[in-house]
Amino acid sequence: METVSFGQTGLKVSKLCFGTMTLGSSEWKPWALDDADARPILKRALDLGITFFDLADWYSAGIGESIVAPALTSMVPRDRLVLTTKAYYAMSDDPNDQGLSRKHLLSAIDSSLSRMGTDYVDIFMVHAFDPDTPIEETMEVLHDIVRSGKARYLGASTMFAWQFALMNHIARENGWTPFVNMQCQYSLLYRENEREMLPYCSDQGIAVTCFSPLARGWLAGSQDCRSQTDWILSNNYGDALDLEICARVKTIAKERGTTMAEVALAWVISKQAICCPIIGAGSVSQVEDNIKALDFELTPDEIEALNALYRPRDVINDHVPNPMPRHLGGVLTGS
Repeated sequence: METVSFGQTGLKVSKLCFGTMTLGSSEWKPWALDDADARPILKRALDLGITFFDLADWYSAGIGESIVAPALTSMVPRDRLVLTTKAYYAMSDDPNDQGLSRKHLLSAIDSSLSRMGTDYVDIFMVHAFDPDTPIEETMEVLHDIVRSGKARYLGASTMFAWQFALMNHIARENGWTPFVNMQCQYSLLYRENEREMLPYCSDQGIAVTCFSPLARGWLAGSQDCRSQTDWILSNNYGDALDLEICARVKTIAKERGTTMAEVALAWVISKQAICCPIIGAGSVSQVEDNIKALDFELTPDEIEALNALYRPRDVINDHVPNPMPRHLGGVLTGS
């Protein structure tokens, strides 16, 4: 698999990143796979050239880290892997066991490394913006974590562009380590980050990794356990425009003799602003199908046909169900 430069850093990563939210414990979510089912998927991803894996302490309440990282390092040397993990979400009912405070982040990185069985992560990410902690406190402790050798780089996910820019500005003003990675949602069904986040990252040389490039399965035409139980799906996808875009993806897939997933992923891969799409998989065959998108090239006419339908939408909030309609007549309420 092709490797690409990670923004303006010297780090090289596989062109696709493997997201591990679906691997860990079925007791956490009914669609999460337990250890025995996760290992063949991870092995196949490695065999096909993926070396970049995205984890988080919140996935399966820590069990994901304890399954995924040891499985990977039992198959290939640690230095051949690029591993990322995240912290922010509550890991218990302790009020200090969440957020981006110095206390929590220092505990979170140590807990993650212990579960993962490694001395460091390549990228340590804040999973979301914390309005209750001073940015200076967060950025200083993240810098300390890098200086300690427990993380090589820093990244962030799920926030507004102005929040991300402000955090980086404060880091640079104080001589602390800035973020080199933004992980945001991006797909044919959700393109709001094109307005501010992607231009900012392009200007600053920040690598963008995008999650949900298949809109949690909508763009693959899948109807599985997750599609029936994930509240993010039911609250944010499935309106008339979504169905129209999915129909166009299906038409192109039929004309080209391929799958909807391959078409939708190829569209994301064609975007220069995206360094690495993050793919997920619930089976070995899904890994194989997703990787085929690297060799599938859409024509300019097909890309334009897929681009043309999109309309501005309400920003998807992954923290709580969003009661607002997503189509607001062309009025954008966030970025």
